[in-house]
Formats: sequence, C-alpha cells, structure tokens
Amino acid sequence: MAKRGGFPGGMVPGNMNNLMKQAQRMQRQMEEQQKELEEKEFTAQAGGGAVKVTVSGKKTVTGVSIDPDACDPDDVETLEDLVMAAVNEALKLADAANSEIMGKLAGGLGGLGGFGGLGA
Repeated sequence: MAKRGGFPGGMVPGNMNNLMKQAQRMQRQMEEQQKELEEKEFTAQAGGGAVKVTVSGKKTVTGVSIDPDACDPDDVETLEDLVMAAVNEALKLADAANSEIMGKLAGGLGGLGGFGGLGA
C-alpha cells in the first residue's frame, strides 16, 4: 500500500526547500569567493629574487621584474628558466588559494543532508 503524502525517496517538501536554499546560498558564496580570488595577486620569485612574476587570480601575468644583473647576453637560457620558474610558482600560489577556497565551500556540502551521495 502506498504511503500517503510525501514524495518518492521519503523527501518532504520542506526538506527539499531547505536543500534548495542551502544550495543557492552556497552558489552565492562560491561566486563571491571566486570574485575575491580573481582580484588577488600572487607574486613568486626565482634566482634569489633575480626574477619576480605576479599573476592575478584569473591566472593572467600582471607583472614581471628582472634584475639587470640576471641579463647575461651569453646565457639567455638561464634567464628564460628563471622566468618560467617564477611564472609556474606564481600560478601554483593562485591554484593553492583557489583550492583552499573551494575546499572550504565543499566542506559545507556535508550540511546538505546527504546531497552529495545522490549518485552513490
């Protein structure tokens, strides 16, 4: 015999409304955090500070600083390596900040009443 009232899976309308509100709140928080991240800048250096690179949270290079002493016309490869190392490190910093923010927000998924386990 069928249960009276309620929905398949035992969810009641009130729980579904709360779930939707939580999901919408988390989406707003993610959008706000993403915007804040995009406005931040991350600076890394290589060669003991001979090369400094700054990237935005959007992973766009916004600045490069090269110490004149790092410019040896007979050893361009070293300068290229230093620039590449500084860019990669600055991008890692931006990625780490993004992962930290997303990790904090994803931790809130546990409060969605098992929402994350729907596919299991």
